[in-house]
Amino acid sequence: MLAQRSRQTAVFLAWAGVFTPVSGFHKFYLGQPFWGALYLLLSWTQIPRVACAIEGFLLLAKSPDAFGAVNVPAQEAKAGLDPKQINALAEALRELDTLRQEGLISELEFEQKRRLLLDRVA
Repeated sequence: MLAQRSRQTAVFLAWAGVFTPVSGFHKFYLGQPFWGALYLLLSWTQIPRVACAIEGFLLLAKSPDAFGAVNVPAQEAKAGLDPKQINALAEALRELDTLRQEGLISELEFEQKRRLLLDRVA
């Protein structure tokens, strides 16, 4: 299943990079290890701090949908999955889980339908 990243956490980590001696943790959190390492290497300069402040505001200004579309983990991007397909699959799985929690479908039905949804992606 997809690892959903929190926009608030990303913003907090970006702004933390402004006030702490090292920065770039938000890049690691967002699945961009190259940029995270670059920020860490340049932490002795003011460049990452300024970039973190700007990125914190940009992340905060993005709508949750826009943040989710950009925030696609590397494995899904390599597999050629469209962010819209990923969001549709996540929504379908949430609805299916809601039906299970409300007792409208059994555990067996939930598992069968969940597997069908996931098999379409693979």
